[in-house]
Amino acid sequence: MVGTDVPVLAEAQQPLTTYSINHEATENLDSTNAFEGPEKLLEVWFTPSPELLPPSAQPDGLKSVSEDTWKDMLDIVRCKVLSTVRNEHVDAYLLSESSMFVFPHKLILKTCGTTTLLAGLPELLRIAAKEAGFADNGSEAATPYRVFYSRKSFMFPQKQLAPHKSWEDEVEYLDKWFGVGSAYMVGKTNGEHWYLYVTNPGAVELSPPLTPANELENTEGQHTETKVLNFPGEEAPIFKNIGGGRDGGSGNGIFDETLEVLMTDLDHTKARQFYLADATEAAAAGFRQQKEHEEKEKEEREVVDDDSDKKSIDSGFADLPEDLKSEGHALGAVVSEACGLNNIYPRSKYPDACIDSYIFAPCGYSANGVIPSPDPTVATTHYFTVHVTPEPHCSYASFETNVPGRQSGKETAEILEQVLNIFKPGRFSVTLFEAKPVALESRPGREQFHDSSAAGRAARMEKIEGYRRVDKIVHDLDGYDLVFRYYERNDWKGSKAHRGF
Repeated sequence: MVGTDVPVLAEAQQPLTTYSINHEATENLDSTNAFEGPEKLLEVWFTPSPELLPPSAQPDGLKSVSEDTWKDMLDIVRCKVLSTVRNEHVDAYLLSESSMFVFPHKLILKTCGTTTLLAGLPELLRIAAKEAGFADNGSEAATPYRVFYSRKSFMFPQKQLAPHKSWEDEVEYLDKWFGVGSAYMVGKTNGEHWYLYVTNPGAVELSPPLTPANELENTEGQHTETKVLNFPGEEAPIFKNIGGGRDGGSGNGIFDETLEVLMTDLDHTKARQFYLADATEAAAAGFRQQKEHEEKEKEEREVVDDDSDKKSIDSGFADLPEDLKSEGHALGAVVSEACGLNNIYPRSKYPDACIDSYIFAPCGYSANGVIPSPDPTVATTHYFTVHVTPEPHCSYASFETNVPGRQSGKETAEILEQVLNIFKPGRFSVTLFEAKPVALESRPGREQFHDSSAAGRAARMEKIEGYRRVDKIVHDLDGYDLVFRYYERNDWKGSKAHRGF
């Protein structure tokens, strides 16, 4: 790693969060052609929780793997590490194309553009076996507890590289590794939709270790059929644990959720916040205001002669520090503050939170948020991640978080409205995984309370100010509800959602 780990907060209590920058990787980045905003999302679990690591595993599981090893895997995926935020629960990597989160027992990799995310899967399984100790009888590749892969329909599918040229190709690739999983298309075939591939918990039967790619291409066998989910009530073999009691002791599992907001057709003025030139202007305005304040304080402390020279404050960028005039983390932090992202999970509520952000040239923005629980009796860390492609012809932004509502004190609709205020998209989709704890079934009255509370929160999601809900699909999963919603802004005049692949 190029750069030195330094504490983010000098007064922070354990777990200490550290932050480091890969200066080598941040040289000569250019987002001009990074127009495919919708991300591919891979989540691989090797055990149900950090407390259930096998005896063969390293004490910190996947967190024991060196950064250089992960970098080699990410080279296959076609992206670079820009910076890293670490604490005892998670290592959060900000990438040149989105993000990676490494927990002791699972890895979340989210990449945009023309990255080849699934091509890195064989190396990920090898690393988990050989470096992290998740080997099964000395095998070359670790067998996951479960696998979750999803993405929105692509804007420019013809630009994608193998194995991402189509959803069918992706499903075929995953099936060759994990057997026949379950594949779904959630939403309208001729409108906004979202793809999902999952394996059953503990039911993965790995193909022969590290089967050569040329052999995979010629393998014949049964392929998973993609099911179209357009109505509630159908059951599916999925177990998506969202930061609850099974996920590292982060609480009793009540109302746990993962929220993903995928936004297109961003308001032009809002999108300009994520251009380098506009961010520099915002930084300059703040810099000048600070200098003027300092000069005023100095004048109040000193007696100034009438004929004394007064130092003028440059109204341009001449005296602006270099890191506030060029792409990078410093200017990214300015954007995080100016656009309102810092206020979603504020430091007043989460004193140990760390937001790692980066603005690209000529435009584009990425951020990872590491959010340790503010409750000292709950030892866990949640996350959020944001990625923005602001160009008018392909504008897109995503927001994902697993910070539970019971911890933030905000309902899902409140978080959503804060996010929408930052971007003001013409249209957006929301996927929400929400837990229905099994424990409630044996506690009289609590299940009814949970159902009524969930109904109230769902009602709030139907009334997002300034938007109309166009589509809604509810899917009852094993202990969780998956809700997909699609909205359009009341004054949006755009064309119908394209049919992506």
